[in-house]
Amino acid sequence: MSATTRSRTPDRLCAEAVDLARAAAEEAAVPGVVGEHAGMVSEGDRVVTHFFECKDLGYRGWRWAVTVARASRAKLVTLDETVLLPGPDALQAPEWVPWSERLRPGDMGPGDLLPTDAEDLRLEAGFSGEDEPAPNSPISEEMAELVEAEDAEVTAGTPAALPAVPTRGSIASVAEELGMRRARVLSRYGLHVAADRWEDSYGPKTAMAQAAPATCVSCGFLNPIGGSLGQAFGLCANEFSPADGRVVSLSYGCGGHSEAAVMPKPPRPAPPVIDETRVDPFPLRPSPDSGSVSIGPDEPTSEFGHS
Repeated sequence: MSATTRSRTPDRLCAEAVDLARAAAEEAAVPGVVGEHAGMVSEGDRVVTHFFECKDLGYRGWRWAVTVARASRAKLVTLDETVLLPGPDALQAPEWVPWSERLRPGDMGPGDLLPTDAEDLRLEAGFSGEDEPAPNSPISEEMAELVEAEDAEVTAGTPAALPAVPTRGSIASVAEELGMRRARVLSRYGLHVAADRWEDSYGPKTAMAQAAPATCVSCGFLNPIGGSLGQAFGLCANEFSPADGRVVSLSYGCGGHSEAAVMPKPPRPAPPVIDETRVDPFPLRPSPDSGSVSIGPDEPTSEFGHS
């Protein structure tokens, strides 16, 4: 049989070492929490793990696992290790999920900051002065491939290559394009009433805006709106913001600001206080210029120095 092949038949002496395994479990555990023998399993040639029930209320369904082993042609069984392992019905903590995956829309409150990754695909660089679009620009090849994978549609090519808006000669067509052919439009009073209402909900005097690191006017998630209200309001497009999909004042703000923070870097361990891998020289005799022994031109060298 190969050395790497596990034997399905437990070793007889290791299987009979229940008392040795129980004593090891009781030594490692708190008195009174080691229960009945709950079976065993062969881990390999002359290696057996014994399981004992755990009576600790905080570890329901867990088992004490004690592994014993025996050397080849030896009659003495020795202890390998003792651990507390979860059983099939053990009560365990849920699997850890990173904060970026736990966060849901509406979870952010006043004073909370939402770090934004520098490579967040929802944002792109502003005007850079270069003709080549940014990698995460909607008109870049990389973004086109990503959107295609997401079953979305984008118009290929740069803005210069896009078809121009056809010229319309009639005043009616221009008015229709500008939204002016409706029977009635908002009056100045209607605009002011709407602006006051939006500012009360998502304006600078709200608790969220008071605790925000910056205002919406500098946020990359702000989508401008047209008309006269665009001078004071915009549309929030951050799904984690409490104002997602809402008209917000340019003076509003929240912790989801695109430039509020960056993704935290992974923690780096502190340097060791004592470097045990380095050997410090320790001379048996003091250096002549150390001041411990003064050697004159006619004085013999002292063997051990003097104080």
